[in-house]
Parts: sequence; structure tokens; C-alpha cells
Amino acid sequence: MDFYKQKQINMDKKIMYYIYHIPGKKVGVTRNLIDRVTTQQGYSPDEYEVLDQSTDIDYISKREIELQQSYGYKVDHKLYKNLFNKMKINATEQTSTFPFPLEELKNKLNKGLGKTWETVHGTFELTKETVEWIVGNAKTSMYDARRSYIYNKAYYEEFLNFFETHNQKLMKNYKTQSEMIVEQLRNRMKKEPLSNGSPIQPSIFQRIRDWAGQRGLYTKGDSKTQYVKLQEEAGELAKALLKRDHEEIVDAIGDIVVVLTNLAHLEGFKIEDCVESAYEVINKRTGKMVNGTFVKDGK
Repeated sequence: MDFYKQKQINMDKKIMYYIYHIPGKKVGVTRNLIDRVTTQQGYSPDEYEVLDQSTDIDYISKREIELQQSYGYKVDHKLYKNLFNKMKINATEQTSTFPFPLEELKNKLNKGLGKTWETVHGTFELTKETVEWIVGNAKTSMYDARRSYIYNKAYYEEFLNFFETHNQKLMKNYKTQSEMIVEQLRNRMKKEPLSNGSPIQPSIFQRIRDWAGQRGLYTKGDSKTQYVKLQEEAGELAKALLKRDHEEIVDAIGDIVVVLTNLAHLEGFKIEDCVESAYEVINKRTGKMVNGTFVKDGK
């Protein structure tokens, strides 16, 4: 299942919450590790760890307090689940109304990043991107100048329907996300031969393992954390592909290969063997293209 399709399912059903730990600094909760920890707080993925994750906000809220106490950090006065209760968004079939005038809207909404609300078009969410759009498209309520609103259909077309439409175009030529990564890696191997004719430096994956080992990823990290990072990097790749940002595409693919190398090592495998095994399987497949997707022949 591709990234944006999974993201849409999460929005419609349950949302994953992560408890992260910045050693010596804090324990916190977020729904987006890259945005909250890396972009907003400036910590790279190898500078923090994921302690727990769940779709149960009640469990996560209590668990965060327990871990803050356990690590000796300052304990939040309010449970995570109660941080968004002050903002009441009134959704009707046509509109979503916010309890703020236009001049205060951006500041108030940015304080509620992560809040979601239900509409007839699905679950809406306050993110940096959606807040900018809301502020640019909101209108003052004709009934109360202290309130403002947006049209739900317009939000849906800008964000939810956009992801669905563009995601179909993005993924139709790839069988699965993992096979897409293998294909990109194989193409890179073909384009960067060594002087002796070898397709890729045999030591590149070992250098990645050495780098990770020196930083304690294998002694202090675990497979679950690496899997979370893999999903984050896959999301970055999907966004880069949508934007056709070639520099970011290369960067995201490289990050994915690094994470997969470490994940394989933590599970007792070598990434070289995993790639070879995958190729041996797909190399023998026969089938045909159906609606932009390769469908293998049944036995």
C-alpha cells in the first residue's frame, strides 16, 4: 500500500502518535516526527529515539507522563490529549467555522497544529500547509465578526482530493514501493561503474554499517525505530516525487537505502543479500501491464 493511500486511511480511521526522546532534553509526543522534532526543534533522526507509538491517544497521553517521570524530565501539566480541547471548530455540511476573527486566525491556528475535525468530506487537520491555506481563504462570519469560516469542499479539493489524484499518477508505473526502491538502486548501480568494471563499490554498504556502528545505532537502536524512520523517509520521497524535486528525490532514496541497510543489520542480515534475493525473485517473474501496474502471472 502506497504512502498517501495509507495516510488517507489513517486520517479517516486512526492516527499514529509517537513518543520521542531527545537525550538530556525532553520526552514528548507528536504525530509527525520529521516536522516536530527535526524541522521545528532542529534534531536530526540520529539525535533522538522513539520510545513508544500507538493509535490510542489516551494510552499515549498517560505513557508520556510516565516516561517523563522515569527519565527525570519536567512533567507536562496537561495530558497530551487535552492540549487541543480549547479550540472548538464548528463543522456543517458546507463550512468549518473557527472561533477567531481573521486578524487572529493564523496565530491561533498555529498554536493548535495537529488538531483534527470531522466533516462530510473526511477528516481535516491543522498543519503548517493547511493553516496557510485556511488563512488565505477564510471569510468573516456574517453572523459574528469574531468568527471566521472556510468552505469544506474547497479544502477537500486542495488537500485530500489532491493527494488521491496525484498519488494515483505517481504510483501507477510502480509495482510496489519496495520494488520501486530496488529499481532506483539498480539504475544507480548501472550509471556509476568503477574503473575495474564493477557496478558499485562493494564497500559502500559496509561504510554505512561502520558509520552506524560508530554512532551506537546498533547497540542503542532497534528495528522498530528504524522502521518508523523508513516510513518517514518514504513520505519524504513521495512528496519529492509529487513536486518533481530531483535533488530531494536523490536525497530521499539515499536516506531510504541507509535506513534499510541498518534495519537489515539489526535483523541479522546484509542489505546486499536482501537486494540480491529480491532481484532473483522478480527477475523470474512473468506477467503483463494492467492499468499501469505489472500483474504477475498466476501459477
